[in-house]
Amino acid sequence: MFVSECLNVNNKGHLTIGGCDTLELAKEFGTPLYVLDETTIRNVCKAYVKSFEKYYHGNGMPLYASKALSCKELCRIAKEEGLGLDVVSGGEIYTAVQAGFPMEKVHFHGNNKTADEIRFALESNVGKFVVDNLYELELLNEICGEVGKKANISFRIKPGVDAHTHNFIRTGQIDSKFGFALETGEAFEAVKKAQMYDNVNLTELHCHIGSQIFDIDPFVTAAEIMLDFMGKIHDELGIVISELNLGGGFGIMYTKDDEPVPYENYMEKVSEAVKAKAKEHGLPVPYIFIEPGRSIVGEAGITLYKVGGKKEIPNVRTYVSVDGGMTDNIRYALYQSAYTVVNAGKAGKEPDEIVTVAGKCCESGDLVQEHTKVAKVEVGDTLAVLSTGAYNYSMASNYNRIPRPAIVMVKDGKARVVVKRESYEDIVKNDI
Repeated sequence: MFVSECLNVNNKGHLTIGGCDTLELAKEFGTPLYVLDETTIRNVCKAYVKSFEKYYHGNGMPLYASKALSCKELCRIAKEEGLGLDVVSGGEIYTAVQAGFPMEKVHFHGNNKTADEIRFALESNVGKFVVDNLYELELLNEICGEVGKKANISFRIKPGVDAHTHNFIRTGQIDSKFGFALETGEAFEAVKKAQMYDNVNLTELHCHIGSQIFDIDPFVTAAEIMLDFMGKIHDELGIVISELNLGGGFGIMYTKDDEPVPYENYMEKVSEAVKAKAKEHGLPVPYIFIEPGRSIVGEAGITLYKVGGKKEIPNVRTYVSVDGGMTDNIRYALYQSAYTVVNAGKAGKEPDEIVTVAGKCCESGDLVQEHTKVAKVEVGDTLAVLSTGAYNYSMASNYNRIPRPAIVMVKDGKARVVVKRESYEDIVKNDI
């Protein structure tokens, strides 16, 4: 009935998540409220780990892309489930450190790592730097020399693959702010240059073609291109790159129209391509990394809102105003992202009213969803927006000085706070 298996309807007709009544959650913890189902998150982690055992004989590791949702509890879960971590800032590194994450399993991404972030990453014993450009390569080598360390590095490569997704989340084509381009020869020159530096050790190549992708073929093509490049490096430079990171981008269900690729299908097809290309080039099968983020937490999360107003404009539309909006979910404003909206107290009823869900910010573009069909809405109802586990809290802001919501983790009918709701005092604590 819903886009995630963790959702159900109880005998009161209320939406439940992880066995918890969403109306009771809203009453106990307040709204807006992010809710995550722990079992769903752990099950997806387990599925990725098992797929590596099946298709790569354990010769690889999934890295949780923490930009999807970074908090200490998610780091702890990733650690317990045997995943590594993909981070993109000093703040995400600090979160991992504070959570007690094994830092040798952390890969540090980003197209503009500052000198301070690089130093902090080295102090924190981050396992790998995913180098984005030649300036960063030189800076990293220099700082490593200053602190007496040698860094394992990867190069982010643009394979020139069209991922058929939104322009803002396509990253594998030549016109991207990320990485070294293959077709210009830039990537090959970077590999040669890395051999000139004493304080870095190139062990891996990385690519990431985009996000929210529903087609296996671009992933397969990217893997083949990367293995061909590894073959060229071996043939012309005599260097064997032992690791390959194929990135993430696996799509999830936001609405019933979405058709995600099953993990098994992806792993099977891509592993076949990797093994075939490695054999073709006379190379050992590389140690494989992938970077799922959205697919781990996205469908596990919902956001609960309280309806505070309803405005019917005849022959135009009906606005339903909620107590959150672009401060806790900016994705509709950025990407016009589609979501499923449910009237949580009438989840067993057929949707019979088309409404536009408006946020509370002083901004005309603050809309959660337009022209969405829900069971008839009244002021005071609780609305649930589904599949908000990824890129909602992590992209939240204090626009209009609105405090960020809490995150509650649910499991087997029990709920606990994992990120506290911000207070007004939190809003002004850094003001002078």
